Amino acid sequence: MTHLSFYWLPENKDLMLKGIESEFSKIIEHAVSNRKITLPPIPEAVLKIQKLCTDESTTIADIADTLLEDPSLVATVIRVANSVIFNRRNITCSDITTAVSRLGILRVRDIVTAQAIEQLKQSVSLSQSCNNMLANSAMNSRELAATMVMVVRGFKESGSKTYHNLEPEKALLTGLLADIGLFCLVNEYHLHLENGNYLDEKLAFSIFERLCSDTSYLVLNTWGFDNDFLEVASNQVIEKPSTEVTYLDIARMANHILMFRRQDENIDEHVVKFDVTGADVLYKLSNLSDIEFNAQLDTLISASGL
Repeated sequence: MTHLSFYWLPENKDLMLKGIESEFSKIIEHAVSNRKITLPPIPEAVLKIQKLCTDESTTIADIADTLLEDPSLVATVIRVANSVIFNRRNITCSDITTAVSRLGILRVRDIVTAQAIEQLKQSVSLSQSCNNMLANSAMNSRELAATMVMVVRGFKESGSKTYHNLEPEKALLTGLLADIGLFCLVNEYHLHLENGNYLDEKLAFSIFERLCSDTSYLVLNTWGFDNDFLEVASNQVIEKPSTEVTYLDIARMANHILMFRRQDENIDEHVVKFDVTGADVLYKLSNLSDIEFNAQLDTLISASGL
């Protein structure tokens, strides 16, 4: 039997990592399956809306009444409903019932969840390194989400009916929620330390990176999000696509563009699928100047209302 100290040797480091990773996976899976996932607290109204969205009898009035429990969420939903991305008809609304009716029940759930998570990434109080990790996550998710919108718009501008299923607003939200599982892992790490255990921070961050996709899938699946959200979060195809281009394809293209612009050395290992139109979209977005590309990102993030 291998002595415990041998696990610290370089040739056994992967074995040690997998052992700890497996333990963390079981903790997360158990927490999610029992609806006791250790996310930082999000508004009670958001949790109520998530629960209401699992009930087919839920009405627009039910969602609107729940939102009224939290004035900040009312302001967010009305602002988003009137934003450039979500207000396709360019008709301003001023009351919450009209805003919910325009957006739809599930889209409201997506919006308030994304808003709550993005705010927490900026306000959570943990260790400095974990705070920095979450703030960086917020920045990356906004960049991914906005780039996904740019890719969708590129497909739409082709004029082909093949891409009628793609919605810029859904692309934005799937990108914003793609790494939601990071909160679970960070909180489990802090609970682990508070219970008197020790885990090296660098090792913990390595585990976070390995498990974030699986954990994000578990969280979104528990909250009733559809397969488009689940596929983007897990970076895996869940069911055979019924459309030419999926949101997972959009996310991979967006990530490829960001890797290219950052001159990421791992880009050669990044596999992305696209058709002739996708190749044209990829080419155009990759060849924008940094100033123009970043200006479009900033404009889209501001235009979302989030």
